[in-house]
Amino acid sequence: MAFVLGTLLPLQEFVPWLLVHGLRVDAFLQAVDTNAIARFFKWDVLTGLGTLLVLVVVESRRTGMRVAWPALLFGFLVGVSSGLPLFLYLRERQLERRH
Repeated sequence: MAFVLGTLLPLQEFVPWLLVHGLRVDAFLQAVDTNAIARFFKWDVLTGLGTLLVLVVVESRRTGMRVAWPALLFGFLVGVSSGLPLFLYLRERQLERRH
């Protein structure tokens, strides 16, 4: 459920923006730097993505996960709100298989 909400809630805001602006990276970067609160959220997201990347790499090696890449894909394409719940689900499945 967390993965579904963490994917759909951000996308409900991004898809309409994407339909208006298209895949214009310059417009996206300009939008996330419009003011201090936008920059705050930008850095929060980037820090979260970095943390997710480290967590996925370290934990997937530690637990022997072979399929952790979807969590990174969703993390970078949608956000940490999508990638983290997916990774935790995949990790839990892996841990259950080991026991």
